[in-house]
Amino acid sequence: MSSTDPSGALDPVEALERLGRLALRENCMRSLLQAVADLAKEVMPGNPEASVSLLINDKASTAVFTGQLARDCDESQYGRGYGPCLHAAGTGELVEVADAQTETRWRDYMEHAVECGALSSLAVPLPINEGIAGALNVYARKPNAFDEDSRSVATRFAAHAAVVAANMYAYEEARDLVDHLERRVESRAVVERATGILMERHDFTADQALQALTRVARETGAKVRQVADALVRTGELPPA
Repeated sequence: MSSTDPSGALDPVEALERLGRLALRENCMRSLLQAVADLAKEVMPGNPEASVSLLINDKASTAVFTGQLARDCDESQYGRGYGPCLHAAGTGELVEVADAQTETRWRDYMEHAVECGALSSLAVPLPINEGIAGALNVYARKPNAFDEDSRSVATRFAAHAAVVAANMYAYEEARDLVDHLERRVESRAVVERATGILMERHDFTADQALQALTRVARETGAKVRQVADALVRTGELPPA
């Protein structure tokens, strides 16, 4: 990278390797995105703070951040409904603010950024999934912190991070679906055991036993599965 690099900055190649080694099974979406922000802070020049903004069904929020500077700048944009990170997330375009003191776009936000100490910034889009977009935001404490090399690194880094985040999102969706199916199977098994108890005890048909569970659930304001579980555990139906 250029001479704007602070001494001891993390090598971008090493940062990408670290990101690639993150295991999906050992992370949730939040911890993965926090790793993205932390590595961006280490890689980029200008003594920055970093954050990841998410735009889900047009509602923006900061998922993770490395310092209060990044969070304040993000939330200032959400409150106004516009700004670099929202533009990047919404349009898929990289947005650079070379000097917030002279930037003519989003002037009231820029004044706030200067007051906070963010004198230049990059907002790099993170296309994660359908209906979910994001931006990797880097806020530097000096103007003109970024050059062609650092912009290139940020773009490569964000593209790699977006792929990892999308994979993580797909993994969590699949895991949630499996959990949901397992709960349904368990619920069905409990209901079947409860109907079996009623059929044996009262000489009910299967339909009559299920109707009895449904009637008690309706009268007690509980779910059929809860009524069935109580019967299996205690041998008695909850009093209606």
